[in-house]
Amino acid sequence: MKQKKFTNILLLTILPGFITFILPACASTSGATLKPPMMVKPDGSYPTIPLAKDVITLKVVQNGVQNLQDAETVAAGLEYNLNKMLEFINQACREGDKPDIILFNEFPLTGYSTGTRQEKLEFTLTIPGPETDRLGEAARKCDSYIVFGSYAQDKDWPGHILSLNTVINRQGEIVEKFWKTRNVKRLGGGEIPTTTIENVRTRYRAMYGMEAEFPVLKTEFGNIAVSTVQLDAFVFAAFAMRGTEIMLRTSTLFSQEDVQAMARFNNFYSAMSNITFPPDGPYAKYGGNSLIVGPDAKILAIEASNDEKIISAQIPIKAFREGRTIPHYPLEVVSPVFNQYQQEIPLDHLDLPAEQLPKTREEMKELLDRESRYLNK
Repeated sequence: MKQKKFTNILLLTILPGFITFILPACASTSGATLKPPMMVKPDGSYPTIPLAKDVITLKVVQNGVQNLQDAETVAAGLEYNLNKMLEFINQACREGDKPDIILFNEFPLTGYSTGTRQEKLEFTLTIPGPETDRLGEAARKCDSYIVFGSYAQDKDWPGHILSLNTVINRQGEIVEKFWKTRNVKRLGGGEIPTTTIENVRTRYRAMYGMEAEFPVLKTEFGNIAVSTVQLDAFVFAAFAMRGTEIMLRTSTLFSQEDVQAMARFNNFYSAMSNITFPPDGPYAKYGGNSLIVGPDAKILAIEASNDEKIISAQIPIKAFREGRTIPHYPLEVVSPVFNQYQQEIPLDHLDLPAEQLPKTREEMKELLDRESRYLNK
């Protein structure tokens, strides 16, 4: 991710979810006002690069993971999970059509671990790192993009646990790290304490630039974006406005209807890779069911089980792109209502010194309750 620095940031008016920027400006070091980047073209078109082929093959890996917390050592757990990923990549490249993109789940290297923030930080990745180096070798050998999610830490964000989706290209290079846009909230119990763009947005924007909030990766196989967001139609609409053609999703405990609806509403292809759980465990019913869907919400491939599998579908990307525009949203119709809406939790609520970051889901809920515009009228 390219880093950009701004000496001053003017907060923008937002139509929730659609992220419509109204008269934004950034101040340069010389004091002159810089014109903000064009996020959405007014004529409905969107930027692309030439396609390498007319039809691409997307493969989704559905597999189980050893939680690093349960491994003998973190190093041993990472090695086990990495070797499993490499085996699935080899299988995907060896069997059936050669994949152009291979999608893994939200935690194929780390699994999901419980505990306090400090405990969980031990089970995060640094990206790039030795694991992505080896995945890069596999990507080169297979001549395929590899996409996977992970909890990660970054020296520029001390104490924060990031939810990243990493994209490695056919040359083995990391070409994008998609931050999670926002976490779902108010679903009962504690709140997710990971760091997202929403809860540190001002600093995120200053470091990486406005375009990095909804990045779309222009590839020779189509415009792709990757997200771990769930149940948030406005976020996916924003990605669609930016020119997404293939929305790759990594999540756990997801809704199939959500994946299908977002593909249909936003006229893009989509896929979800889910983890599998031990068949005799309490979460077995939530595992699997990974799928690939078309822009009409039709299921192109699905593994309707909790078993480890690879599913595959072909996407006629050239024909899909011809004459396509971004979706037709009634933004001007709904803007009178949207302009008056106020999010319950303000932006930047997790932009705190490391020692003040909530340590648990319960502490995160307490923070959100304190920040709530609804509870504190």
